[in-house]
Amino acid sequence: MADRRDFLKAASGAAGAIFLSPIARSLAQSARREVYIGSRRATTVDIHAHCVFPEVAEVLQETEFADVGFAAWQALGPDRLEDMNERGIDYQALSINRYWWYGADRDLAAEVVRVHDEGLAAWVEEHPDRFVALTSPALQFPDLAAEQLEYAVNELGHRGASVGGSCNGENLSDPRFDPFWAKAEELGAPVFMHPSNAANLIREGAFDGRGDLGNIIGNPLETAHFLARLMFDGTLDKFPGLKVVGAHGGGYLPSYLMRFEVACEVRGNADCASTRLPSEYLMDQVLVDSMVFSHEGLRHLAAEVGASQIVYGTDAPFNWPDTLDLILEADYLSDEEKIAIVGGNLMELLRIEA
Repeated sequence: MADRRDFLKAASGAAGAIFLSPIARSLAQSARREVYIGSRRATTVDIHAHCVFPEVAEVLQETEFADVGFAAWQALGPDRLEDMNERGIDYQALSINRYWWYGADRDLAAEVVRVHDEGLAAWVEEHPDRFVALTSPALQFPDLAAEQLEYAVNELGHRGASVGGSCNGENLSDPRFDPFWAKAEELGAPVFMHPSNAANLIREGAFDGRGDLGNIIGNPLETAHFLARLMFDGTLDKFPGLKVVGAHGGGYLPSYLMRFEVACEVRGNADCASTRLPSEYLMDQVLVDSMVFSHEGLRHLAAEVGASQIVYGTDAPFNWPDTLDLILEADYLSDEEKIAIVGGNLMELLRIEA
């Protein structure tokens, strides 16, 4: 596929953009992988797809965020579609993370989110059969975040939201964030949580050195902490219609589920506000993506949370191993379970009609 990509870029005659001739466009279309499970064409949907809008830099001029960088390779363009075609991804649910705007004042945060959301809406309108969008609202102002979510869903057609694992050091299970969670439940808008290297949990410098441990250990740790807080602090009970998707296989929660399962019973100081077991929230309110990278990891994940609670995720455009073939090759999953994981669960959750 690398040779074909080089050919298409050369055929465009322009650096940094691809303007496809009719022949090149035909080749690009023929390169699109279609996924079949049994005799059925399966629709694949990726919940974990990053992007940036460098245009927001104009909003940040002469502010304390003027030095925020925007990696051009994460911006949306023809390469995104080409990569999806090669990998067999029919839809991506696009979201913007890093959540640096959680530190902005109300007016600036409102403008940043507006630029993001309108940029996402324009891209989706241009490619309605390949993308849906998730807003990333300004959670430091929960009432504003609720308004931004409502506008994004009702006016722009976004399908849900993306949030960090905390907001300026505060747990999102704190009651002050309830206006946002209530609005998400009211709108039937699922919330995808993406961590930020557990910066809210680990002392400064703890992950320095070899191995990029902030990502490798910190991200799944933050996801597990976020999900546990929503459970044990009673947030999921207050909003029983809420649906939350945890990135990176749900972090460490599914891998050590029984320790969470018995915590409220065996720990005298646990003081749990939850009314159900963690495994019960994992049956209906909490979903996790497929980014576990091994057959044993996926088998264990399916055994603990069930195929109905796993959704396909890639972390695109970052270069993690793709789990699509891992799912397709899994002899421990039925065809129906595979169809659900690669896209069926998200088509229902994100209201995608193939």
